[in-house]
Amino acid sequence: MALLRLHLHLPRPPLPARRNPALPSALSSSTTSCLWRGHLPLLAPPLLQSPRLAPGRRLRRPALHRRRPPRLPQRVMDAVPRHKFVGRPLPFPVPSSSSCPPTVRRYDSSLARHAFRYRHALTSFSVLPAEAKRQLLDAGFKLLSESDDWDLQPGGRYFFTRNMSCLVAFAIGEKYRVGNGFNIIAAHTDSPCLKLKPRSATIKSGHQMVNVQTYGSGLWHTWFDRDLTLAGRVILKATDGSFKHKLVKLTRPLIRVPTLAIHLNRTVNTDGFKPNLETHLVPLLATKHEDTTNSDDKSSSSTKVTHHPLLLQILSEEIGCDSDEIIGMELNVCDTQPSCLGGGNNEFIYSGRLDNLASCYCALRSLMDSSKMAEQLSNEKAIRMVAMFDNEEVGSDSMQGAGAPTMFQAMRRIIDSLMHQSMGEGALERAIHSSFLVLADMAHALHPNYAEKHEECHRPELQKGLVIKHNANQRYATSAVTAFLFKEIARIHNLPVQEFVVRNDMGCGSTIGPILASGVGIRTVDCGIPQLSMHSVREMCGKEDVDTTYRHFKAFFEMFSDIDRKLNVDF
Repeated sequence: MALLRLHLHLPRPPLPARRNPALPSALSSSTTSCLWRGHLPLLAPPLLQSPRLAPGRRLRRPALHRRRPPRLPQRVMDAVPRHKFVGRPLPFPVPSSSSCPPTVRRYDSSLARHAFRYRHALTSFSVLPAEAKRQLLDAGFKLLSESDDWDLQPGGRYFFTRNMSCLVAFAIGEKYRVGNGFNIIAAHTDSPCLKLKPRSATIKSGHQMVNVQTYGSGLWHTWFDRDLTLAGRVILKATDGSFKHKLVKLTRPLIRVPTLAIHLNRTVNTDGFKPNLETHLVPLLATKHEDTTNSDDKSSSSTKVTHHPLLLQILSEEIGCDSDEIIGMELNVCDTQPSCLGGGNNEFIYSGRLDNLASCYCALRSLMDSSKMAEQLSNEKAIRMVAMFDNEEVGSDSMQGAGAPTMFQAMRRIIDSLMHQSMGEGALERAIHSSFLVLADMAHALHPNYAEKHEECHRPELQKGLVIKHNANQRYATSAVTAFLFKEIARIHNLPVQEFVVRNDMGCGSTIGPILASGVGIRTVDCGIPQLSMHSVREMCGKEDVDTTYRHFKAFFEMFSDIDRKLNVDF
């Protein structure tokens, strides 16, 4: 009994400390050790603190659920991050969903950290040219207007946008002479998504729903049960009667397309998930039924009638205007889950809209990095260009699509501006003959569960380099000559290259490569980063492939002119 009393009076030995630099210094080492176990240190119950036990009372340890942590000082409570599902501070930092994983910060050579920041800014493809515009201005490029006269000079760097969804940027070599060629990388900015209809407000069984239409050929079943939001553009009417164009991006989960419970659809796993895209693919906004006066007036064009007042209120708060000022909008539905690294070795990039944001990123970054200093253009005899087009997923037949003469007109205007007094014959035609186009669009990687879908000798794999696409029926614009020139760059720089041919018993997709090759008459090679889950709301590719593609594109800008002079086909 004496030994028991002695034991009760001895202080409890401290637990071994596990240092966590993210914790505030106010926490002691023993507290830190217990925090890593998921709770704060236990206080000795009053019974154990008494100098002696009362006669007839037994030593009883309180139940686990009655152990309560002490209250820490408020400055310590504020310093420890709070978990979003638990109402008390956790002892270790909870990573923010919008922050880059630690592996991204440690792998700067793969450009993953910068690419994630780029991807987060591009929730909607209508925002892409705006983000590209910001980066180009920061890099020293000059913004041009298609409505103004162009005064271009060798060594200069310029860009312009069309409809804020198409962008063309170029850097002129200091040794450029009229008739020299253009070295171009082209890509498309759009991806399959859901777009709000002109009259999006609808009520279903007391629920505020948002009418949408499908854009492109998406895997629409992947959009169900996702935390979705809206991004795009709005037109505002100012008090002075003028109009303003604003880009908007809502970051919080705003809408959702819920699936039907299996208890009400027992055959979904045997017959397949076959939603009606008109009636079942309608996102839910809210439950409260708002009083929309004159909502049955079909002749009214007010946005309060065509769109939910709640939605307009949310948009106006984000923009910083009154809801009455919003007179037009073009909004796309997009996923809120941020890009991240994944896989057992953190070797994959999980993200929405990799097709084709990954290509746009590599093209834009390679142009800026290959021409950011004057000496990089001092010996260049060609014009380096990046062209990014909209509406590829729906055929490219639009003012801002590759079917429009945007790139051809840009090439002609550049040459006209640089000709000055030199009036050589066929300057534009000679320049086109000397030009080369790299069409960058994501490629189909080998799916390990569907290996039979690939031709046996042409199975592109993740982490094995850029894919050159071939098709004898000209669904891709690659030829033997263009493939050789592009692979020669990879050979010199020791970069891996893969090749893809579709099976003869399967249909082949296409790109804007044949459109530009036939419309402009320019030599073209079709290539792309291999990826899985193409056209899903959430796609994946290898992070090594992004780094390889960037280095391949940068080398193309820096050395293609020298390689091209060594090969003469038309003699």
